[in-house]
Amino acid sequence: MTTNSQHTTDEPTTATALTVLVTGATGRTGSRVAQAARAAGHTVRAASRSGEVRFDWNERSTWDDALRGADAAYLAYLPDVGAPGAADAVGALARRAAKLGVRHLVLLSARGEDQAHATERSLAESGVARWTVVRASWFAQNFSEGPLVDGLRAGELVFPAGEVLEPFVDVRDIADVVVAVLAAGQRYAGRIVEVSGARLLSFRDAVAEISAAIGRPLVYVPVGAREYGAALTDFGVPEEEVEFLIELFETNLDGRNAHVSDGVREVLGRAPREFTAFVGEAADAGAWKA
Repeated sequence: MTTNSQHTTDEPTTATALTVLVTGATGRTGSRVAQAARAAGHTVRAASRSGEVRFDWNERSTWDDALRGADAAYLAYLPDVGAPGAADAVGALARRAAKLGVRHLVLLSARGEDQAHATERSLAESGVARWTVVRASWFAQNFSEGPLVDGLRAGELVFPAGEVLEPFVDVRDIADVVVAVLAAGQRYAGRIVEVSGARLLSFRDAVAEISAAIGRPLVYVPVGAREYGAALTDFGVPEEEVEFLIELFETNLDGRNAHVSDGVREVLGRAPREFTAFVGEAADAGAWKA
């Protein structure tokens, strides 16, 4: 695999409109990729388990109808790109996509997640004409739309991140990068592009910014990964998924991601969106209203 250190070619960006399959189109990244692709003039095939275009990673019978006729596809594997079964599923889908004439696949991956490398390799070895991996840091929107929201609305974030630093990335930047990569022809083919926010914050810092924006106190409570996993088990999360998440938290949140990446600026020619701006917008929209 090549990395984001240099282009594979200097082929100019194409203005050709594409038909783009977006998996997970109702999710945090997929919904933004669909929106950005439409804004760029592409035809979007918004796929989800219950949408008009049905797509389910666990039901391979849904794959062909979603893929057929698409020029490109955005792949967001659920529940996580490094989860057990991800490499097999992504590889199988990519091979099927190649046979159906899909020319470019962009896989959302996670920066610093060793567990995701097998999935990335399965894409690279699939035989698809062009592939690109976009490795993202922790999403800013995980605080406003994901499983952490209920705790924040109640006044407390309990999470196994210690005081680790992370450059939280706005998912709209991920979407803009994905669409630009698809429009760039061969330029990002066979490449890994790493994207992050512009500055490092701890989870405690992030909670403090949210607290200031909504005008009420919030508490950050760091816990161990095992303790957090026990709470997930109590909430009914399957044991296999809990064990994977414990491993993921123990590795991915060990400080390895305490650096910024230049993928947003490289691909888009601008700085990443600021975390403070995201917090202000989300607060105005009532994301953390109790």
